[in-house]
Amino acid sequence: MQIRNFEDLIKAVQKQEARRVVAVNGIDENTLEAMQDAVQLGFVKPIVTGDRETIEKSCSKLGIDVSSYEIIHASDLQEATAKAVELVHEGKADILMKGLISTDKFMRVLLRKEYNLIPSKGMLSHIAVVSNPNYHKLLLFSDAAVLPYPDLKQKLLITNYLICAARAMGIEKPKVAVIAPTEQIIISIPSCMDGATIAKMSEHGQIEHGMVDGPMALDVAINSDAAAIKGFTSPVAGDADCLLFPNIDAANVFYKTNSKLAKAEMSGIIAGAKVPVVVSSRGDSRKTKLNSVALASLIS
Repeated sequence: MQIRNFEDLIKAVQKQEARRVVAVNGIDENTLEAMQDAVQLGFVKPIVTGDRETIEKSCSKLGIDVSSYEIIHASDLQEATAKAVELVHEGKADILMKGLISTDKFMRVLLRKEYNLIPSKGMLSHIAVVSNPNYHKLLLFSDAAVLPYPDLKQKLLITNYLICAARAMGIEKPKVAVIAPTEQIIISIPSCMDGATIAKMSEHGQIEHGMVDGPMALDVAINSDAAAIKGFTSPVAGDADCLLFPNIDAANVFYKTNSKLAKAEMSGIIAGAKVPVVVSSRGDSRKTKLNSVALASLIS
């Protein structure tokens, strides 16, 4: 069954076995609140590393039954991080979640070679999902948070991550649009050249389980009327499942325009590690945090 909205996503993860989520230094109310919503819906088994007394106080303040949480005491941030990573390596955690730790420090944890969280030849990339009332289905896109200016090789990996995530959501052959300012193949614009290259590789069967076209302007990718006016014919045009943006600037603006201006429902995870990673921003809504945990649960 294709997941067409976040209600479908929640229903899908409720039908599968509850996933074990470990929050790194999850001592703050913000993290515990995000996890508790998923616990109440029954698709998460919560594990928290950090100072036990602080965690218990935060749970009490939020009215959370602390007995339903596995608390692994850690005296400092370094120990809390190490214990969470150890659970992942031992196969005792299915999802890693950022707690009270700066995003910069948390990302450095993921990248540390001694933690071995990224498979060889792999890389981290952010996948976001938006439910916008002006689009007829969920829309996946990358990379709004991790890779500033991905090169062609990295874009190919991102494309595969998007396809895998979309297939987990029940889309048999996801349609991926490689976004650029225009559908013209203009040599002086790198995003146009990358889009043309990736599309040709897809045409030659070098990208499995998906249909990729580009370069493609955003309006053409998500609006069939715009495609018709421009005379651009493609199965992807106006019906994209996934958008591959040229850089973090474009993707991040698209994310925040949807979440803040359009008030669209969002979710986001980091793919490419041994387990899905949830890195919620303090600016994310409570619903976005729940959706992100649900997305990680589906993909794990």
